[in-house]
Amino acid sequence: MTDLKELSRRLGLSMTTVSRALNGYPEVGAQTRARVLKLARELGYTPNALARRLSSGRAECVGFVLGDGHRYFNDPYFSELIAGIGTALGAANLDLVISGVDCSGDPLAPYRRLVDGRRVDGLILDRTRTEDARVAFLLSRGVPFVTLGRNARQNEHAWLDVDGAAAFEALTRRLLAFGHRRIGFLGADPAYNFAHERFAGYVRALAAEGLVMDPALRADGDLTEPGGAAAAALLLDRRPMPTALVCIDDLTALGAMREARRRGLAIGRDVSITGYNDLILAAIANPRLTTVSFPIRRAGERLATLLLERLRSDGPPPTGELWSGALVAGESDGPCRDG
Repeated sequence: MTDLKELSRRLGLSMTTVSRALNGYPEVGAQTRARVLKLARELGYTPNALARRLSSGRAECVGFVLGDGHRYFNDPYFSELIAGIGTALGAANLDLVISGVDCSGDPLAPYRRLVDGRRVDGLILDRTRTEDARVAFLLSRGVPFVTLGRNARQNEHAWLDVDGAAAFEALTRRLLAFGHRRIGFLGADPAYNFAHERFAGYVRALAAEGLVMDPALRADGDLTEPGGAAAAALLLDRRPMPTALVCIDDLTALGAMREARRRGLAIGRDVSITGYNDLILAAIANPRLTTVSFPIRRAGERLATLLLERLRSDGPPPTGELWSGALVAGESDGPCRDG
């Protein structure tokens, strides 16, 4: 089996230079790197992973902590996200370590375990809170990380987010154009920054029409289909009943649709419902759910790429990227029939 020493001998290069070329260090010239990689492929060279990790001091792994495992596994959104992250990391010969929360009640415990045990070189965080203890912890430890979502310290680290405020303003304006004025909002814990942003867009659209948001027309769920049904039930019990529901995500919207049907309401006629994320479930829903689409898998790939840039010594300064979503018109909303 060809080893690093054999490659070095055949190329007439030092073992250090060969190792750096194989691991993508920028100080190795392009021609030298090409020579090393070509011979390594020809000889079927496979690096000793354990030796490489010991010599570099790196785990060659990136961490992702599941805040609530069963919700992740039941949500197609996260399947796409993880697939995108895994694809980009795999291309860079890094592994993705997915860790669950423990039973201690300390939300930082899994992060301390991964960081203090040097089990990962960096982390990807999702569902950021405006005041996020995970961000503060990782910044204090100097650990490379990137977040899906913004927070109060976003200028200090790399992040990617989708403009939820603009998306929910567009959804709400669509319903207003249909003549709806009593529009309910099915949200999530407002501590989540994305929930805050999406609610702000909804309120902004109402204000543009001279309408004041009625607190009685907001109910927060838990980002699941059953949670959406329960939150919708609260608002559909109001009198007068809202004629439309803007939902924080597709699973919440699908739950709201189920609850509306249970009451004998025709979706898109008796009550309009919109979602967010454009999951495959939204496309096959009956009627097709009006929602907002963005490339979830590509976002996962980009998150991994941003983290890889942070892991390299020549990476750019921390940066943020705000993407736009695209409104996908379905048949779950339509003209207001109230009055």
